[in-house]
Amino acid sequence: MTPATLLRPDPVPLCWRRSFPGAAEQARAVRRFVGCLLDGFPLLDDVLLAADELVVNALRHTKSGQCGGRFIVEVTQGREGVCVSVTDQGGPGEPACREAGELEECGRGLRTVSLTAASWGWHGNDRGRTVCAVFAGEWSA
Repeated sequence: MTPATLLRPDPVPLCWRRSFPGAAEQARAVRRFVGCLLDGFPLLDDVLLAADELVVNALRHTKSGQCGGRFIVEVTQGREGVCVSVTDQGGPGEPACREAGELEECGRGLRTVSLTAASWGWHGNDRGRTVCAVFAGEWSA
């Protein structure tokens, strides 16, 4: 599944977007924001983990984590699943999924996202980028 198939117009998907200050304690606020929106989604724990990883990456590796920085979280709920995106203020590197050694304390974030999400990807440049993760799952009636 790709974000394009998730967002088919029938029925119209729901979309929420919120801006957060670029501070570490905002990761908790993001989890609360996403959790409230997606209560009842069967893969909620995976979505929350991915949202947390994407926020932490934005704060650690981009200008969003610097003084006065901000980031935006967007959640889209479609008939076939959910897409969570984090837009940052850009940075010198590109998001990459890599294997981390057993004893390394960091470097596992996007690897974790790639293993839990149906798909993930990014677009942008050093002035701003969006990283998203898509989760396939039908809502219970």
